[in-house]
Amino acid sequence: MKKIFLYSIVLLSIGVNAQTRDGDSIFKADIIHEIRFTFHQTGYWDSLVQNYPLDKMMSCDIQIDDRIMLECGVQFKGNSSYNSYPGVKKPFNIDFNTYIEGQDYDGLKKLNLNNGFKDPTMIREKIFLDFCEMVGMPAPRATYAKLYINNTYWGLYTVVEQINKSFLKDWFDDKKGNLFKGDPHGDLAWKGNTPSSYYGDYELKTNEDINDWTDLVYLLDKINNTPDNQIVDSLNKIFDTDIYFKYWALCNIFANLDSYTGSGHNYYIYHDSTSGQFKWIMWDCNETFGNFNQGMSLAKIKGLKIDYIPNPQQSRPLNYKILQNTTLKTQYHDKVCQITNDYFKNSILDPVIDSLANKIRTDYYADPNKMFTNQQFEDNLTYDINAGAIPGGGDIAGLKSYISQRRDSLKKQLATLGCYINVDEISGLKPSLQVYPNPCNDFINIMLTQISAGNNTDVKIYDLVGNLVHIEKVSTSNIITTNLSHLKSGVYFIKYSETYVKLIKL
Repeated sequence: MKKIFLYSIVLLSIGVNAQTRDGDSIFKADIIHEIRFTFHQTGYWDSLVQNYPLDKMMSCDIQIDDRIMLECGVQFKGNSSYNSYPGVKKPFNIDFNTYIEGQDYDGLKKLNLNNGFKDPTMIREKIFLDFCEMVGMPAPRATYAKLYINNTYWGLYTVVEQINKSFLKDWFDDKKGNLFKGDPHGDLAWKGNTPSSYYGDYELKTNEDINDWTDLVYLLDKINNTPDNQIVDSLNKIFDTDIYFKYWALCNIFANLDSYTGSGHNYYIYHDSTSGQFKWIMWDCNETFGNFNQGMSLAKIKGLKIDYIPNPQQSRPLNYKILQNTTLKTQYHDKVCQITNDYFKNSILDPVIDSLANKIRTDYYADPNKMFTNQQFEDNLTYDINAGAIPGGGDIAGLKSYISQRRDSLKKQLATLGCYINVDEISGLKPSLQVYPNPCNDFINIMLTQISAGNNTDVKIYDLVGNLVHIEKVSTSNIITTNLSHLKSGVYFIKYSETYVKLIKL
């Protein structure tokens, strides 16, 4: 009977390929990496500054951990994270094959180094992207690295995967279709049938030589010009609405408003030539937890309406069309309900926050160019802070308090829609458990929320067909660190007493 139960929930597994992926050596390793830039040019910093508006790479030797790659391309990147911060901790883009064709790092041609702008914790982007992957939302992977420039420690950075063909291969049926970036003004508004009318609003990232934009124009036509009574069938044929509902739900729940939801850009859409559908991809998430506030106070951000669209609402035609249709609107609300109920809760996310803080704390403290103080780092893990007039300052939501208060607001809003969110508290009726990080690499922490004296119930891990693959003895400690390096990548289920938790091993 237990095997039947375990097998019946296989459909909960996420869409990303759980097998070996390009970049696993950097994104799966549970360490803070070391990246070293060596510039041989005199006045290299001035050259980097001059190259920034030209979008031009500069030659640099790069060492990542133990591997050295010569003549890579390096340039400054970002908008507000570059322009609004006057210090030297600028964000970087790395291209391994700018000067040596075919050079890569574990199959990756590019990497992004983000500087933690407006985030005293340097956790927002990492935890949000991990959360995206956990719920099956196509999004780049993230990890951490200490950056050295010409042997000088420059600071702690978030390393973020680039959206390119390697990424497409992992998430979708093919990598041959058109990949568009919704920048700088990707609001999906209709400007007519002429493709060149959209050249200033989007960027074509694949098949540039062919430069065929007719598929994007067709999508925009269907979004904007389909009659309301036909919009469901019309959209579903050419657009993966389930992925998009996840995207919108995540951006709303985490107040990730420097996105299509708010500012109207910072995303990718991929036209999967196998399925014929456009697939939405998350991008640029450094201002989650309400750090891009659209002029709203923290209180309004935490109470953000589920159906929020900036005025005028027609300026976001996709979201506006969804809210005008009962079927699509209900499907979006159901996605907000599911994610809030199952994943967005302090009991799941607080241990992850603590784990990440412990991981980066030493290198964060040692960062000579960090934007915030050590005390602001510690305080903002839990509490709202006011960082004053420094760039990226002002009122900044505490991570744990945001989750609690945002969940309370969502719970009240969803109740009016017939969705009742479970209370996020430890039950005194039976033993329970939490697992983090999840998805995981080789190590997980198992947190038992209730242990009775002399409890002989072991923690057991099963594969998808119900085979017992691991047993962990329960001690008096309520947190157990477990090495699962002997298990293959895939989906498992952890059982303690009568409680099950799905585990994704990358």
